[in-house]
Amino acid sequence: MQKQFILLNMENYRIFDSELDKLRDRVFQMSVQVNRQLIDVVAAMNTGDLQLVKKIIDNDAEINNLDTKIDKLCQKIFALQHPVASDLRYIMSSLKINNDLERIGDHAVNIAKRIGTLLDYPHLVDELGLDNIGSKTLELFADVLSLISSLDITFADKILDKADKIDIDCKKIISKIFKEMLHQPDVVEVSANILIIINLFERVASYSTNIAEAISFVVDGEIIKHKKRNDN
Repeated sequence: MQKQFILLNMENYRIFDSELDKLRDRVFQMSVQVNRQLIDVVAAMNTGDLQLVKKIIDNDAEINNLDTKIDKLCQKIFALQHPVASDLRYIMSSLKINNDLERIGDHAVNIAKRIGTLLDYPHLVDELGLDNIGSKTLELFADVLSLISSLDITFADKILDKADKIDIDCKKIISKIFKEMLHQPDVVEVSANILIIINLFERVASYSTNIAEAISFVVDGEIIKHKKRNDN
């Protein structure tokens, strides 16, 4: 009887480890797909490629499907065992990271849906520096991808720093947009859409910092939320 109990426990641990590996793979897969959406949306914004816009919108269903699979896998893992502290931190953080990645994917789609409104105003897009914000967002998310893959928390500090810089740049662009709206009433509609796009990029940066905080918690149990603000 005792031997059967030991064998059953060993089998449960084997299944648990296998499912945990699958979870890591799926979270990384989710981050890769979201990264592809961001790359495509910045390219579509810079070129006005409406075919690429359609691709971004269509790909959202695949991200939503993976989001559901990750949530269900986390529930399954919890049912298998009572995880040790480090595994528990990873599973709990995976749920949060998955949600943040899904929201970033949604923001990429929402940006894509507004690209058509920019096509008649390329000069305004150039003057406001939307391409610069797009490039900085891609650089930021490249660090997110590296962080999720390697769990190297040196990337977390890079993400926090880059997100702060994006936030500053976004505020500068918002100030410029309001000036344009005051002096050129004919650009009010496109300016409103640019404001929304800037806000969405800002939210992408914010969700990226959430992911950095979650991974830091996984690695060393340290809660770094608002760390920079408290250190200043």
